[in-house]
Amino acid sequence: MSENQDPHVSQPEPQKFVYDFTEGNKDLKDLLGGKGANLAEMTNLGLPVPPGFTITTEACKVYLDSGSEPAALRDEVSAHLVALEQKMGKKLGQPDNPLLVSVRSGAKFSMPGMMDTVLNIGLSDDSVAGLADQAGDARFAWDSYRRLIQMFGKTVLGVDGDLFEEALEEAKEAKGAATDVDLKAADLQQLVEDFKGIVLKETGREFPQDPREQMDLAIKAVFDSWNGERAKLYRRQERIPHDLGTAVNVCSMVFGNLGPDSGTGVAFTRDPASGHQGVYGDYLQNAQGEDVVAGIRNTVPLADLERIDKTSYDQLMQIMETLETHYKDLCDIEFTIERGQLWMLQTRVGKRTAGAAFRIATQLVDQGLIDEAEALQRVNGAQLAQLMFPRFDESAKAEKIGRGIAASPGAAVGKAVFDSYTAVKWSRSGEKVILIRRETNPDDLNGMIAAEGILTSRGGKTSHAAVVARGMGKTCVCGAEELEVDTKRRRLTTTDGTVVEEGDLVSIDGSSGKVYLGEVPVVPSPVVEYFEGRMHAGAEDADELVRAVHRIMAYADRVRRLRVRANADNAEDAARARRFGAQGIGLCRTEHMFLGERRELVEKLILADTDEERDDALKTLLPLQKQDFVELFEAMDGLPVTIRLLDPPLHEFLPDITDLSVRVALAESRNEQQENDLRLLQAVHKLHEQNPMLGLRGVRLGLVIPGLFTMQVRAIAEAAAQRKDAKGDPRAEIMIPLVGTVQELELVRDEAEEVIAEVQEATGVDLKIALGTMIELPRAALTAGQIAEAAEFFSFGTNDLTQTVWGFSRDDVEASFFTAYLEKGIFGVSPFETIDKDGVGSLVRNAVQAGRATRPDLKLGICGEHGGDPESVHFFHEVGLDYVSCSPFRIPVARLEAGRAAAQSKGSDSR
Repeated sequence: MSENQDPHVSQPEPQKFVYDFTEGNKDLKDLLGGKGANLAEMTNLGLPVPPGFTITTEACKVYLDSGSEPAALRDEVSAHLVALEQKMGKKLGQPDNPLLVSVRSGAKFSMPGMMDTVLNIGLSDDSVAGLADQAGDARFAWDSYRRLIQMFGKTVLGVDGDLFEEALEEAKEAKGAATDVDLKAADLQQLVEDFKGIVLKETGREFPQDPREQMDLAIKAVFDSWNGERAKLYRRQERIPHDLGTAVNVCSMVFGNLGPDSGTGVAFTRDPASGHQGVYGDYLQNAQGEDVVAGIRNTVPLADLERIDKTSYDQLMQIMETLETHYKDLCDIEFTIERGQLWMLQTRVGKRTAGAAFRIATQLVDQGLIDEAEALQRVNGAQLAQLMFPRFDESAKAEKIGRGIAASPGAAVGKAVFDSYTAVKWSRSGEKVILIRRETNPDDLNGMIAAEGILTSRGGKTSHAAVVARGMGKTCVCGAEELEVDTKRRRLTTTDGTVVEEGDLVSIDGSSGKVYLGEVPVVPSPVVEYFEGRMHAGAEDADELVRAVHRIMAYADRVRRLRVRANADNAEDAARARRFGAQGIGLCRTEHMFLGERRELVEKLILADTDEERDDALKTLLPLQKQDFVELFEAMDGLPVTIRLLDPPLHEFLPDITDLSVRVALAESRNEQQENDLRLLQAVHKLHEQNPMLGLRGVRLGLVIPGLFTMQVRAIAEAAAQRKDAKGDPRAEIMIPLVGTVQELELVRDEAEEVIAEVQEATGVDLKIALGTMIELPRAALTAGQIAEAAEFFSFGTNDLTQTVWGFSRDDVEASFFTAYLEKGIFGVSPFETIDKDGVGSLVRNAVQAGRATRPDLKLGICGEHGGDPESVHFFHEVGLDYVSCSPFRIPVARLEAGRAAAQSKGSDSR
């Protein structure tokens, strides 16, 4: 204690950066990462876990922020290493009996293969002979040593991994070995020397022989891998925060490469592709863990382990049951068998396909492990959207060229490409591609994201390609052994000699594992057929998946507070939206009703020189608009229909100024008559705007062009009256767009109320038509309290609100700098895809509070594209909106997420 410290005042405990596996538990994922927390949990359960310790994510964050490790970290690691050595009865790298350890990453959220791992740390020229003596197997010792140099060289020292692979291939070719297992001890000993030579040549330094130096460098490499390009790309793809850091797990090595009574494998407590219960996983004799996930050697099904080593198999089955019951979910397990001794290396809640997620959630409810509220949290809108994608038409004629393992479902069609660079390049040019590889590795992530689907000739359901594809919802077929993939010549060859060149169309079915040449037609998903009412969930022939979706959707609908409406502009879309569960129309864009032949009528209206010309145009448009609304009210009878008055940028209804100028110039050069075109060009010049999105549109257009909005209001009112006469129940709501000040709204509202009163008097029908506005300008959001005095409802137009808050045009910026902003981490996701909670969201929240303070019964909704985005739906629930509105196809997604938001909110309140 220093002289200045008061002995009577308790000092804060120093921060702890290292935890033994016996000290943590599964709830400490923020601190210990998912892998470390679950290793601790398995240790607490008494399962056979090799001893070890975890360096916390806090240590990683200090390292990344300051560029150096925390001052106390080395001493803490030393203390835990000594304890580990005492427990194991040998020391790290001890020449005659070496303790070897693995150094593995482990973030809070699973990032398979995206960060670094190094096995067999502690091996050196001195200790390799001791390991051989202790194991009684020289081949095993030299195999372990070459693996260390290969992984350490690539991961820690930054040596090109292909150099090691090429040296390994040359060694196999020289000995006529089909796989690395066929290499003898002497061959591997020579390979070690070759690998050390590569390290020296590429780095200018010898491979480090000090075991503690190996471990310390590996720990730093794992920390650094958090900010590696592939890890950052994966986090952006999966929306994982960038500031979490990774934990580092130092675990005593157990060896699956000690001969035929040893091996390594990955197991799932249920099928991650289908959700069905059974024995699922891969096993590889005489191998270390990376051999399985890399797909370098083809595995055998986990069920074969019962024949190979029944004792270990039975023990593994019991452990799998224990873990699933304990975690109450599908568990993904890594294990190693060392000479008949089973060791558990990792467990985590397993990634699963969308279909498996819904099936497993309902299965666990039926087994009494979870309740309906928890089942709702086990699925999400993104998964539901995947289930609504089309599938291949089984009745279609298709040329099957191979079959592999159905690793991640879906129907994907695209041009064959054989490397990630080409996949990205072609995808950016608008091509749909299928990435074909022998096996993928983390460096292929860019190509996997760009591709419609992934096809590999090696690997199983637990390979890198399968795990990452399932996490991303990508279609994937793995282990298609009958297809010979030649990445150098950019082609694959089938067993009958058919050659698929780069650029040829192929189709892959991730549900059956089948691979086809050419494009196979698709048919609607059974989930879509269910939502459209063409398949009854209770029918005997209903798909098991459909029944699971039905059960979870029914619960979501029971608990959700947010109502879900549709963005629909015609009766056909409205009817489909209603089948999908829409509870009204939240946005009917009337400008979409003026496309095609009607566009000329609007053009005449805008360009009219006299009142007579304008009145003629309005009289022609009125009955057309009225019929539109009659059909819309009929399709949505008994449900609210919010109709937005005309809100196009003016240029959308005017001739293109460049085309018109060229036409006039050509006519002049030919001395042709051009009075109409000249007059039209003068009018277009007069109305031309440099920035039409911020020009004469919305309420401004309605105030400047007399009769435009009143014509639309009359058409709405007359259509409502006609439907009432026909015993219908029309519930019209009129929305005035682009309001920036309450005075604009008052002017239009007053005119609208006069027209509605005239129609009531003329028809004798009592009409109740709500009048509100669209909040899509920052000023409207900031003055919402004033605007609410004249509005019965608000609907947030978050597309335009995002543009005006950020100060950029969506059409321009998405193609220019959004990609760079996403890559640099400025955007985690496009603000047009998921609402910007801090900026745009803050305005929405303030407008909700101010609007309701003025008018407590103010109805509030959102009709921008964010209404169908899962994350945004949760935000809208939180701020207190009454409904979200989205495209018909997204309605089931919004319904599900609205239910999840309500269930989460209820769960938080109960805690």
